[in-house]
Amino acid sequence: MEWAGAFGDLGTLIPFVVAYLSVLKMDPFGVLFAFGAAMLACGFYYRTPMPVQPMKAIGAVAATQAAQSMVITPAAVYAGGLVTGLLWLLLGLTGTAQRVARIVPRPVIVGIVLGLGMGFMLEGIRMMSGGWLVAAIALSGTLLLLTNRTVPAMFLVLVFGGVVGAFQDPGALRMLMAAPVELRLPSFALSQLTWNDLFIGAVFLALPQLPLTLGNAIIGVREENNRLFPDRPVSERKLAVSTGMMNLAGAAAGGVPMCHGAGGMAGHVAFGARTGGALVILGACLLVLAFFFSGSVVALFSLFPPAILGVILFITGAQLALGSCDFSANKGERFATLVTAAFAIWNVGLAFVVGFLLCAAFRRGLLRL
Repeated sequence: MEWAGAFGDLGTLIPFVVAYLSVLKMDPFGVLFAFGAAMLACGFYYRTPMPVQPMKAIGAVAATQAAQSMVITPAAVYAGGLVTGLLWLLLGLTGTAQRVARIVPRPVIVGIVLGLGMGFMLEGIRMMSGGWLVAAIALSGTLLLLTNRTVPAMFLVLVFGGVVGAFQDPGALRMLMAAPVELRLPSFALSQLTWNDLFIGAVFLALPQLPLTLGNAIIGVREENNRLFPDRPVSERKLAVSTGMMNLAGAAAGGVPMCHGAGGMAGHVAFGARTGGALVILGACLLVLAFFFSGSVVALFSLFPPAILGVILFITGAQLALGSCDFSANKGERFATLVTAAFAIWNVGLAFVVGFLLCAAFRRGLLRL
């Protein structure tokens, strides 16, 4: 089940990695090596399925801007990871992240997690819409086998997805089979950074991501981890420091900005993971790909149809939303939770601000329902 749960976050990981590699033309080795090493470290340290994901806002901005202009380059992405790492290490070591998180009302936290879950489900449906027959078969099988510990659902989903992908695109399979085994070793990626790269990485990538990371990857994942694994609790300070450390190390190796996401933990848990072993397994697999198969990783990831990734994302969102249905008995707080959730589907940073203001208004008697 740990092996099955290890691949429960592929619905988020694969699309962003493919975008970085195909649109920005980043070196596959650095991206895979950074993810693999971070997953190994987090698996052994946290001993829970603590996810390591691409930072979504940074990934979206980098991919779209690179496709439309030449402003965002691989060096700017490295700089974004470097600045992100420094910021979160500072916020963690000074205790600022924990102090900010403690003033956030619980209805806001519940709303953020609920909204993230619903957002994942909606994105999963969007991805499934391009292949409804494939998605219907995969989703039905997944739901029937989700709690089956003899035949893990994730293995069948991946095998089915691979077969469908090979049938739909034989060329990708031939390219994958013909890929050579080539040993790669790590190199220092920051030696050619310019001040322009640092400016773009900080202003366009790192700073806009901060509120999203605080809501999803610090407050949200702490809530999810401590609810699922009360015997292995984590704190905002610990999560902020590890976010900083893995981004500093990842940027140096040529990786992309990374975070811990509540949706990622829900995905790992939904498909069977209960310990850090799932992260160790996935991290080891990514390191093998990095060291020996970097040249063929785009073909490998492209083999899985979007409909299959949509199924994984949908189940992940359902698991995340289901765990956040702890609503307050107070009508005003329930309203704040629902409004926060609605905004979180669109923008977690904005949801954080709106939910906080709503709760403050209800407490002061400025709003009544």
